[in-house]
Amino acid sequence: MSKVEDFLSEKEEGEVVEAIRMAEKATSGEIRVHIEKSHGELDIFERAIEVFHLLKMDNTKQENGVLIYVAIENRDFVIYGDKGINEVVPNDFWESTKDAIVAQFKAGNYKQGLIDGILKAGEQLNKHFPWNEDNTNELSNTISRE
Repeated sequence: MSKVEDFLSEKEEGEVVEAIRMAEKATSGEIRVHIEKSHGELDIFERAIEVFHLLKMDNTKQENGVLIYVAIENRDFVIYGDKGINEVVPNDFWESTKDAIVAQFKAGNYKQGLIDGILKAGEQLNKHFPWNEDNTNELSNTISRE
């Protein structure tokens, strides 16, 4: 699979967006998914940081944005959390979240892998950045593509 449009069907994309909504329901944290063909010449982690900034995820009040960046042709992904969330999650948290996604991706279950990662990130965001009446959804829940 090399086409970004083929990675998720329209229905699957809707389910991923719904998972983001559900994960963010009880937290001030923000979760985004970005899918693109390749990370190009850049290291995948460097590209994820670049996308994080392009999507303005570094502008959240509590520095609690989480990006799941997927490069289809490279068959790789990165979970990138902003400073605020990285300071409070357990040391092995991102690795265990990545493992949950990898297990589904290896079986070709891309939608479920994303949903599992989103919900796991949402649990930690809820624990450390609970929702309150002053919270607003600072970023779009839609999947971005390039």
